[in-house]
Amino acid sequence: MTTDAVPVRRAGTPWWWADAAGIAAAASLLVVAGLWVGDGGAGELAGGGWAAVTAAARLFGLLAGDLMLLQVLLLARIPAVERAFGQDRLARWHRWVGFTSCNLMVLHVVLVVPGYAGGRANPFAQLWDLVTGYPGMLLAAAGTAALAMVTVTSLRAARRRLRYESWHLLHLYAYLGVGLALPHQLWTGADFIGSAAARAYWWTLYAAAAGAVLLYRVGIPLWRSRRHALRVGEVRAEGPGLTSVYLHGERLDRLPVRAGQFFLWRFLDGPGWSRAHPYSLSGPPRSGLLRITVKDLGDGSARVAALRPGTRVLIEGPYGRLTGESYRGGPVTLVACGIGVTPLLALLWDLPYADGEATLLYRARSEADLAFRDELAWLARHRGVRLVPLVGRRAPGSWLPAPAAGASLAGLVPGIAGPQVYVCGPDDWTETVVREARSAGVPADRLHTERFAW
Repeated sequence: MTTDAVPVRRAGTPWWWADAAGIAAAASLLVVAGLWVGDGGAGELAGGGWAAVTAAARLFGLLAGDLMLLQVLLLARIPAVERAFGQDRLARWHRWVGFTSCNLMVLHVVLVVPGYAGGRANPFAQLWDLVTGYPGMLLAAAGTAALAMVTVTSLRAARRRLRYESWHLLHLYAYLGVGLALPHQLWTGADFIGSAAARAYWWTLYAAAAGAVLLYRVGIPLWRSRRHALRVGEVRAEGPGLTSVYLHGERLDRLPVRAGQFFLWRFLDGPGWSRAHPYSLSGPPRSGLLRITVKDLGDGSARVAALRPGTRVLIEGPYGRLTGESYRGGPVTLVACGIGVTPLLALLWDLPYADGEATLLYRARSEADLAFRDELAWLARHRGVRLVPLVGRRAPGSWLPAPAAGASLAGLVPGIAGPQVYVCGPDDWTETVVREARSAGVPADRLHTERFAW
């Protein structure tokens, strides 16, 4: 890797955008509640009896539907949303919103059945009558089952037992579940049938969610893949279970990517190509070349080492906020764990720090796992990068290896409160580093993270 990187610069998201997006999301829930009140829901709830149960069921169902669509928008890869919040934060919110919407959906089903029965019919008979006798309800039941499956397989205990490819395939059923819920809302929902404002709101929200997914998850990735025509140029072993892939393409100077970002990659090398995997650039983007480096962790990543030159590649992205957009000059400290070194290595090549202003703390299980030795040695000689290897098994409750468990971030990097700090690694490890950095006086606006979690 040489230093002839393409200087790609992209305007940052305005400072107010994140607040505006959060306010809009909260406002959508208020709109839903307001439409429910306008349709008499509050009066029915205050009146008590089975009508109150039905009114509460309707409100829970409406809120669940709104949150489901917000959940879709959170991970629709909308560029302004992604740059404002970052993919790791959006993924966490996606999970929280998903679990909340599922709980509300369960309450909706549990309450709507006795509410419609009114104490006069067996609840199971009433449920059967609702599913089979009302328009769109059979589709809604199938959608509920799909969403319940997605929720269960998103629990941490279940995710640990699933291969990434299996989890990702099951997760796609969330789109099916949301889509199947639409007909019953439009055909039988009292809050839709009786209110033109409600119909306009919900159609707009559904269209926005579907349009965002089709545009940013399908349309733009296909256009960029065709335009840049990426192909595998070379596959090179970097260390035990670590493989770099060099990719050639067309007009890469017009690809809006920065060092530190990642793409979702699909290598057209045979069965399983449709499942995308997130890999960061491990070097700065250049005019005709990109490089990613992949750790063999199973879940399809082992296939990367067997890629053949000339293999076509589909890309989705770029994503991630761990870029030089936040760098304002001066000292910089980068803290990496394992494969988390890849985006930070790209930043070391890209950032315009002065000689001797950069420090890399590199956490690895063993000396053999320290990758990119030649490049790091070059950066140390020619740009004065200070490399601090932290080798060994992780000490309990610490981000440091056992041999260095008595050390601290402030001790390893004197004056740590001054530099910009970039951290990349596994989720719990990153959280530990962030806590120590904040305790050492690093301001929040100087601390930049990217977590590896799914």
